Amino acid sequence: MRRWAIIALLILCPIAWAAPLMRAAILPIFGMREISILSGLAELWRSDIWLAAVVTLFAILAPYGKLLAMLAQTYGRLPARAAPALQLASKLAMADIFLIALYIVIAKGAGHVTVQAAWGLYLFTGCVLASLALSLAQPRPLPPLAQPRP
Repeated sequence: MRRWAIIALLILCPIAWAAPLMRAAILPIFGMREISILSGLAELWRSDIWLAAVVTLFAILAPYGKLLAMLAQTYGRLPARAAPALQLASKLAMADIFLIALYIVIAKGAGHVTVQAAWGLYLFTGCVLASLALSLAQPRPLPPLAQPRP
């Protein structure tokens, strides 16, 4: 079951990144512009390369890499020595923080901007929450048994 959930997330996450998260407009009479994670990142790459690199790493690559490592672990392909790296990836995967920031943007708007949630926001929310649940339910390695002293 866990394996299939991870595979589903590996398929759904890229769809969520491309799906419209919100619609925004300065004045709604001029139409609403759909914004996705990928379109937002594309704008960020044009305006601030360093920030775009950080956001791409922590909001896209680290969470996806964490899912790939979790899948490798379920197949027994992740060596035990990689467990600390997986724990680090879990800490660096900032998709949940990114999601909270998105909700704040939608709730507050930006001055005279009209912002509406779109279906991709719910898909992305589901992906982040499922990934978080899988991370929390991840089996932890048992500590080595103490060896008796001679």
